[in-house]
Amino acid sequence: MAQKSTIYKVELAVSDMDRHYYETHKLTVAKHPSETDERLMVRLLAFALNAAERLEMTKGLSTDDEPDIWQKSLSDELELWVTLGLPSEKIVRQSCGKAQEVKIYSYGGKTAEIWWEKLKNTTTRFDNLHVVNFSEQTTHDLGQLANRSMQLQVNIQDGDVMISADDAIVYVSPETWK
Repeated sequence: MAQKSTIYKVELAVSDMDRHYYETHKLTVAKHPSETDERLMVRLLAFALNAAERLEMTKGLSTDDEPDIWQKSLSDELELWVTLGLPSEKIVRQSCGKAQEVKIYSYGGKTAEIWWEKLKNTTTRFDNLHVVNFSEQTTHDLGQLANRSMQLQVNIQDGDVMISADDAIVYVSPETWK
């Protein structure tokens, strides 16, 4: 019998001074049985970094042809495609053809660095692609914040991020690779 997703209730308060975006999102997030707490929190961080009125979590890990997060226009065109982890060159190419803007949030330390070294030369032709990496320590610390019912405060200023939950604070300095 297949395991079921675990449901997380998240109140995500985003204060993004760089984009002048200040909003609280009440999210119900399904954590796939194979998804770690670390990946779930990276997903929430990616959502916060791109927070907008029409931004949505998708089915993610359970479907191959959808990103983890997307934003569609009112006419159903893909404006933003957000993928987590280390997608293949084929997935990167396909997503860049489907959406106006594609963002990949990689993590995994040395594994992510090796992935990017192999992939970066093949991505130069994609002007709509952005690749951001999170350090291994950062994602580990984020994973420690995971809770079935979370109230997260995310402050973004000058590209740096501070995430607080209860008494814990994690500082994130995303590294832009492309």
